[in-house]
Amino acid sequence: MGVFQSYRLRLLRRRWLIRAIHKRRELRPIVDRTHQIRSSDLLCFSTLRNEHVRLPFFLDYYREKGINHFLIVDNDSDDGGAEYLAEQPDVSLWHTRKSYKRARFGVDWLNWLQFRYGHNHWCLVVDPDEFLIYPFCDTRPIRALTDWLDASSIKSFSAMLLDMYPKGRLDEQPYQPGQNPLEIASWFDSGNYTVEKNKKFGNLWIQGGPRARVFFPDRPEKAPALNKIPLVKWNRRYAYVSSTHMLLPRGLNQVYDEWGGEKASGLLLHTKFLDTFSVKAQEELQRGQHYAASVEYKAYAQTMRDDPELWCKWSEKYINWRQLEILGLMSKGNWA
Repeated sequence: MGVFQSYRLRLLRRRWLIRAIHKRRELRPIVDRTHQIRSSDLLCFSTLRNEHVRLPFFLDYYREKGINHFLIVDNDSDDGGAEYLAEQPDVSLWHTRKSYKRARFGVDWLNWLQFRYGHNHWCLVVDPDEFLIYPFCDTRPIRALTDWLDASSIKSFSAMLLDMYPKGRLDEQPYQPGQNPLEIASWFDSGNYTVEKNKKFGNLWIQGGPRARVFFPDRPEKAPALNKIPLVKWNRRYAYVSSTHMLLPRGLNQVYDEWGGEKASGLLLHTKFLDTFSVKAQEELQRGQHYAASVEYKAYAQTMRDDPELWCKWSEKYINWRQLEILGLMSKGNWA
């Protein structure tokens, strides 16, 4: 990459940081427990709206994996989720009624919170329907992973979004608060993924899976991006550019081995497709706060009228992380 391009990316990073600092004014603290954060703590950041039903399992899952503190932006929920979060002893909560879209789909808000509280911490950025799995996650906490990343001088860890879905109609099995969503959404696509390198930012752009197969069969290039870099040893000079798809500085996006080997990677098991999906999709379509004029949610609404099943004869049932490594969807690299 040339000197001019590097300079332009430095300016862009500065722009996003200044924007995030400005956007802090849109956040009102509901419960601020950040004084509890210790220098060694693992932090989880999230922005959400009306996800109360998912929150009990979400918090318990990441607590069990070793997250010490949650920093959450509530975008004007009206389902009791904010009140629930405010009662949790390891949660700091901010509220905003401002536009999710004008905050670059929440990125500005979380960039600010990571700038303010995440410096020198390993920070995980996930949605309430995303569950990080990584090599040896069945026996080792996230801290074992971050300790190895520190020892290996690796500052960012990739995890492709893997869409999970049930066998049969999405509304056949009601999801209950506190339930593991993988008990219902236990199937995934093991293939049909495309990978392309983003020359500007140096990250890999991944698309495919059931959303491309079912919702964008004639326009797969419009399907949502699945590449994510959700776990980063944060520095206040860093900034997410687009969701957790890519960051600046550019080097943080090089989470793959360009020399023919394999770097360690994980997956985010994405449990969007439960019986709650249709109502949630319709709500978000009406709000019009999502990327590219909500083209993703328009496709959902149009296709869901026919009550489609995401399961097909090529679907695989989830067993464990080792299965996913064998399928080539994640890798333990040289972590033993």
